[in-house]
Amino acid sequence: MSRAPALPPTERRVALIEATLPLLREHGRAVTTRQIAEAAGVAEGTIFRVFASKDELIDEAVVHAFRSRAIVTQLEGVDPLLPLRERLIVITQLLQDRYISSFQLISAMGAMSPPAAVKSDARHQDWRKHVDLAIAAILEPDAALFRVPLLKLVNVLRLLTLGGSNSHMSNGELMAPEEIVDTVLVGLLADPRPRGKKN
Repeated sequence: MSRAPALPPTERRVALIEATLPLLREHGRAVTTRQIAEAAGVAEGTIFRVFASKDELIDEAVVHAFRSRAIVTQLEGVDPLLPLRERLIVITQLLQDRYISSFQLISAMGAMSPPAAVKSDARHQDWRKHVDLAIAAILEPDAALFRVPLLKLVNVLRLLTLGGSNSHMSNGELMAPEEIVDTVLVGLLADPRPRGKKN
Protein backbone atom coordinates (compact mmCIF):
# COMPACT_ATOMS: atom_id res chain seq x y z
CA MET A 1 0.00 0.00 0.00
CA SER A 2 1.44 3.40 -0.94
CA ARG A 3 1.63 5.81 1.97
CA ALA A 4 0.04 9.23 1.94
CA PRO A 5 2.45 12.16 2.30
CA ALA A 6 3.04 13.66 5.73
CA LEU A 7 0.49 16.36 6.58
CA PRO A 8 -0.02 18.85 9.40
CA PRO A 9 -2.53 17.55 12.03
CA THR A 10 -5.42 19.73 10.78
CA GLU A 11 -5.00 18.59 7.18
CA ARG A 12 -4.56 14.99 8.29
CA ARG A 13 -7.87 15.19 10.19
CA VAL A 14 -9.65 16.39 7.06
CA ALA A 15 -8.01 13.71 4.91
CA LEU A 16 -9.07 10.98 7.35
CA ILE A 17 -12.61 12.36 7.52
CA GLU A 18 -12.91 12.36 3.73
CA ALA A 19 -11.54 8.82 3.54
CA THR A 20 -14.00 7.68 6.22
CA LEU A 21 -17.22 9.01 4.70
CA PRO A 22 -17.53 6.54 1.77
CA LEU A 23 -16.78 3.71 4.18
CA LEU A 24 -19.51 4.87 6.56
CA ARG A 25 -22.05 4.77 3.73
CA GLU A 26 -21.03 1.15 3.10
CA HIS A 27 -20.37 -0.18 6.60
CA GLY A 28 -21.90 2.28 9.06
CA ARG A 29 -20.29 2.30 12.50
CA ALA A 30 -18.99 -1.21 11.86
CA VAL A 31 -16.20 0.28 9.73
CA THR A 32 -12.78 -0.60 11.14
CA THR A 33 -9.78 1.63 11.69
CA ARG A 34 -7.85 -0.74 9.43
CA GLN A 35 -10.28 -0.05 6.57
CA ILE A 36 -10.03 3.69 7.22
CA ALA A 37 -6.24 3.60 7.33
CA GLU A 38 -6.07 1.65 4.06
CA ALA A 39 -8.46 4.06 2.35
CA ALA A 40 -6.44 7.04 3.58
CA GLY A 41 -3.08 5.46 2.76
CA VAL A 42 -1.76 5.73 6.33
CA ALA A 43 -0.84 3.43 9.20
CA GLU A 44 -3.61 2.73 11.73
CA GLY A 45 -1.63 4.50 14.42
CA THR A 46 -1.82 7.72 12.43
CA ILE A 47 -5.57 7.86 13.11
CA PHE A 48 -5.00 8.02 16.85
CA ARG A 49 -2.45 10.80 16.56
CA VAL A 50 -5.20 13.18 15.47
CA PHE A 51 -8.38 11.54 16.87
CA ALA A 52 -8.87 10.25 20.40
CA SER A 53 -10.93 7.29 19.18
CA LYS A 54 -12.66 5.74 16.19
CA ASP A 55 -15.98 7.09 17.49
CA GLU A 56 -14.62 10.64 17.50
CA LEU A 57 -13.50 10.24 13.89
CA ILE A 58 -16.88 8.82 12.87
CA ASP A 59 -18.78 11.62 14.60
CA GLU A 60 -16.58 14.25 12.95
CA ALA A 61 -17.05 12.61 9.55
CA VAL A 62 -20.84 12.59 9.92
CA VAL A 63 -20.92 16.25 10.99
CA HIS A 64 -18.65 17.10 8.05
CA ALA A 65 -21.07 15.44 5.63
CA PHE A 66 -23.92 17.69 6.76
CA ARG A 67 -22.07 20.99 6.64
CA SER A 68 -23.00 23.43 3.90
CA ARG A 69 -19.61 24.43 2.48
CA ALA A 70 -19.48 21.81 -0.28
CA ILE A 71 -23.03 22.36 -1.57
CA VAL A 72 -22.67 26.15 -1.41
CA THR A 73 -19.44 25.91 -3.44
CA GLN A 74 -21.25 23.78 -6.01
CA LEU A 75 -24.14 26.24 -6.17
CA GLU A 76 -21.77 29.15 -6.68
CA GLY A 77 -20.54 27.33 -9.77
CA VAL A 78 -23.96 27.29 -11.46
CA ASP A 79 -23.86 29.26 -14.71
CA PRO A 80 -25.95 32.44 -14.10
CA LEU A 81 -26.51 32.80 -17.85
CA LEU A 82 -28.51 29.59 -18.15
CA PRO A 83 -32.23 30.04 -18.83
CA LEU A 84 -34.32 30.07 -15.65
CA ARG A 85 -35.67 26.53 -16.01
CA GLU A 86 -32.23 25.12 -16.77
CA ARG A 87 -30.75 26.93 -13.77
CA LEU A 88 -33.46 25.51 -11.52
CA ILE A 89 -32.86 22.00 -12.83
CA VAL A 90 -29.13 22.24 -12.07
CA ILE A 91 -29.88 23.59 -8.58
CA THR A 92 -32.42 20.84 -7.94
CA GLN A 93 -30.04 18.13 -9.13
CA LEU A 94 -27.38 19.40 -6.69
CA LEU A 95 -29.91 19.45 -3.84
CA GLN A 96 -31.22 16.01 -4.74
CA ASP A 97 -27.73 14.51 -4.88
CA ARG A 98 -27.02 15.95 -1.42
CA TYR A 99 -30.29 14.65 0.05
CA ILE A 100 -29.87 11.15 -1.39
CA SER A 101 -26.29 11.01 -0.11
CA SER A 102 -27.46 12.17 3.33
CA PHE A 103 -30.28 9.59 3.42
CA GLN A 104 -27.79 6.84 2.52
CA LEU A 105 -25.47 7.92 5.32
CA ILE A 106 -28.29 8.14 7.87
CA SER A 107 -29.56 4.69 6.90
CA ALA A 108 -26.07 3.16 7.04
CA MET A 109 -25.65 4.61 10.53
CA GLY A 110 -28.85 2.85 11.59
CA ALA A 111 -30.65 6.12 12.26
CA MET A 112 -33.91 7.73 11.14
CA SER A 113 -32.63 11.33 11.20
CA PRO A 114 -29.29 13.14 11.36
CA PRO A 115 -27.28 11.72 14.29
CA ALA A 116 -26.96 13.60 17.58
CA ALA A 117 -23.44 14.70 16.64
CA VAL A 118 -24.94 16.69 13.76
CA LYS A 119 -27.84 18.15 15.72
CA SER A 120 -25.50 19.36 18.47
CA ASP A 121 -23.08 21.02 16.04
CA ALA A 122 -23.71 24.77 16.13
CA ARG A 123 -22.38 25.18 12.58
CA HIS A 124 -25.05 22.82 11.29
CA GLN A 125 -27.81 25.11 12.48
CA ASP A 126 -27.03 27.71 9.80
CA TRP A 127 -26.43 25.39 6.86
CA ARG A 128 -29.95 25.75 5.51
CA LYS A 129 -29.72 29.53 5.56
CA HIS A 130 -26.39 29.45 3.73
CA VAL A 131 -27.79 27.15 1.06
CA ASP A 132 -31.02 29.14 0.70
CA LEU A 133 -29.13 32.40 0.25
CA ALA A 134 -26.84 30.82 -2.34
CA ILE A 135 -29.84 29.59 -4.35
CA ALA A 136 -31.62 32.93 -4.03
CA ALA A 137 -28.55 34.71 -5.41
CA ILE A 138 -28.62 32.46 -8.49
CA LEU A 139 -32.31 33.25 -9.09
CA GLU A 140 -32.13 36.97 -8.27
CA PRO A 141 -32.12 38.15 -11.92
CA ASP A 142 -35.56 36.54 -12.39
CA ALA A 143 -37.09 37.50 -9.03
CA ALA A 144 -39.81 39.58 -10.69
CA LEU A 145 -41.15 36.52 -12.51
CA PHE A 146 -42.42 34.95 -9.28
CA ARG A 147 -45.44 35.83 -7.18
CA VAL A 148 -43.62 35.04 -3.94
CA PRO A 149 -40.34 36.35 -2.48
CA LEU A 150 -37.27 34.41 -3.59
CA LEU A 151 -36.63 32.85 -0.19
CA LYS A 152 -40.20 31.53 -0.14
CA LEU A 153 -39.63 30.03 -3.59
CA VAL A 154 -36.36 28.47 -2.41
CA ASN A 155 -38.11 26.99 0.63
CA VAL A 156 -40.78 25.38 -1.56
CA LEU A 157 -38.13 24.05 -3.97
CA ARG A 158 -36.09 22.61 -1.11
CA LEU A 159 -39.08 20.95 0.58
CA LEU A 160 -40.35 19.45 -2.66
CA THR A 161 -36.86 18.20 -3.51
CA LEU A 162 -36.47 16.73 -0.03
CA GLY A 163 -39.75 14.80 -0.29
CA GLY A 164 -39.15 13.82 -3.91
CA SER A 165 -35.69 12.47 -3.08
CA ASN A 166 -36.77 10.22 -0.21
CA SER A 167 -37.96 6.80 -1.38
CA HIS A 168 -40.02 6.34 1.80
CA MET A 169 -41.87 9.62 1.26
CA SER A 170 -42.31 9.17 -2.49
CA ASN A 171 -43.57 5.56 -2.43
CA GLY A 172 -40.35 4.28 -3.93
CA GLU A 173 -40.45 6.53 -7.01
CA LEU A 174 -38.09 9.48 -6.81
CA MET A 175 -39.10 12.66 -8.61
CA ALA A 176 -36.79 13.72 -11.43
CA PRO A 177 -35.31 17.22 -11.09
CA GLU A 178 -37.30 18.26 -14.16
CA GLU A 179 -40.56 17.17 -12.51
CA ILE A 180 -39.75 19.12 -9.36
CA VAL A 181 -38.79 22.26 -11.26
CA ASP A 182 -41.85 22.19 -13.51
CA THR A 183 -44.11 21.77 -10.48
CA VAL A 184 -42.54 24.81 -8.83
CA LEU A 185 -42.55 26.91 -11.99
CA VAL A 186 -46.18 26.25 -12.84
CA GLY A 187 -47.24 26.86 -9.27
CA LEU A 188 -45.19 29.94 -8.43
CA LEU A 189 -44.73 31.89 -11.63
CA ALA A 190 -46.51 35.24 -11.39
CA ASP A 191 -48.79 34.28 -14.29
CA PRO A 192 -48.21 30.76 -15.65
CA ARG A 193 -50.86 31.14 -18.33
CA PRO A 194 -49.65 31.68 -21.91
CA ARG A 195 -49.63 35.28 -23.12
CA GLY A 196 -52.93 36.33 -24.64
CA LYS A 197 -54.98 33.98 -22.42
CA LYS A 198 -55.46 36.09 -19.30
CA ASN A 199 -59.24 36.16 -19.45
